[in-house]
Amino acid sequence: MQTRLIAGAAAIDITPFGPVFLFGYPRVERISTGVHDPLLSSTLYLSDGLTSLLLISCDVIFISRAIADRARTEIASRSNVPAAQILISATHTHSGPLTVEMVSNAADPIVPRTDARYLDQLIAGIVESALAAIRNAAPCELALSIADGSCVGTNRHDPSGPSDPETPVLVVRDQESKSITAMMIVCSMHPTVLHEDSTLISGDFPAMAREYLQQNVVGRNCPIIYHSGVCGNLSPRHVTRANTFEEAKRLGQALGKAIETSLAAVEYIASANLDFSRTFLELPVRTFPTVSEAEQILAQAEFRFESLTAAGADHREIRSAECDWFGAEETLTLSKASVEGQLSAAIAASLPAELTRMQIGPWTFIGWPGELFVEFALEVKRHFKNCFIISLANGELQGYLVTQEAVQRGVYEAGNAVFSSPESGRRIVEQTLELIRAQ
Repeated sequence: MQTRLIAGAAAIDITPFGPVFLFGYPRVERISTGVHDPLLSSTLYLSDGLTSLLLISCDVIFISRAIADRARTEIASRSNVPAAQILISATHTHSGPLTVEMVSNAADPIVPRTDARYLDQLIAGIVESALAAIRNAAPCELALSIADGSCVGTNRHDPSGPSDPETPVLVVRDQESKSITAMMIVCSMHPTVLHEDSTLISGDFPAMAREYLQQNVVGRNCPIIYHSGVCGNLSPRHVTRANTFEEAKRLGQALGKAIETSLAAVEYIASANLDFSRTFLELPVRTFPTVSEAEQILAQAEFRFESLTAAGADHREIRSAECDWFGAEETLTLSKASVEGQLSAAIAASLPAELTRMQIGPWTFIGWPGELFVEFALEVKRHFKNCFIISLANGELQGYLVTQEAVQRGVYEAGNAVFSSPESGRRIVEQTLELIRAQ
């Protein structure tokens, strides 16, 4: 039996109060000099009278398991929503504060420790947005459209390679007034238009898409909950004309317009069942090269980057080679950490990995921690229609989970990984399929 729905939404400013180290690009002393656009914690609350769900997105680079657990515990203690039924994700902006200490960056003297004061502010903002969304709840109707997100990027290693432009848009409108009261988006693309030369706090192109939609589609006060889909190997690299705010705005507006177009023929439902389930799994740790082998890998990566730069190669090829060089540096750091016994704390903080299923009527939303290559998400979606995966949810994995091809090629993401690939990604796919089939 389907039941009537209520929904509420809210957005709370989580912008740091003063200058912070902007995390996302290695070896760059990048202290914020101002705020281009505010960072938000945005929440959608849904209830069918029996089951309540909270889906929260934060304009930060990572949400650690510790941050998620603290926030969920406090929300549950102050509401009727159990902690297990709360999903908290990171949009993954690279123009926001450091929220997780990555063991792969331990040798980078420029990257500081996390600021406990900001983490407290972040958690307080998450809790405040969740409680406000619950307070705002009213009878609602839901619709889902699929926008074409191909305008914001491609596979960053091969523009014609695997990607997932399918961008689900869950629209919530008030049952009585028929006005849109919330919108939830899942877009599979790294928000990395802005690079290391930018020192203004920003949500990157997702914030610009939100601004377009609030100005032109849903109204200024309508919260937009933006989640990053699975995009470990997807980025704007091959579609950007520059790494500027103007370009972030161009891509954000293009996404906003694609979403606007997708809403033309949506059909709303006023009743639906909500459901949830989750599972936990361990992941195998990567076998690292010896320190000597890692030093050789680093030397080769540096030589390739310098050779391409000297030859005046295409800037996108140079950028890819530079990222591979960064990955080789991080492999060396991880190899040393493995030998010296420094990996255990980072692994313990990430495991067990939590997989979450949130069922909203006919639509399935899955939460995965960490950054995975898009091929893993495409495998799940091949088996189940109307299934959409939110990444960087309720935890992180200290790096990427990549395909066998990426391991063999030695690309940046493979060098950055702590857990074994492709085995870890395959385990997540298998457990996700079981989670969906068991509903």
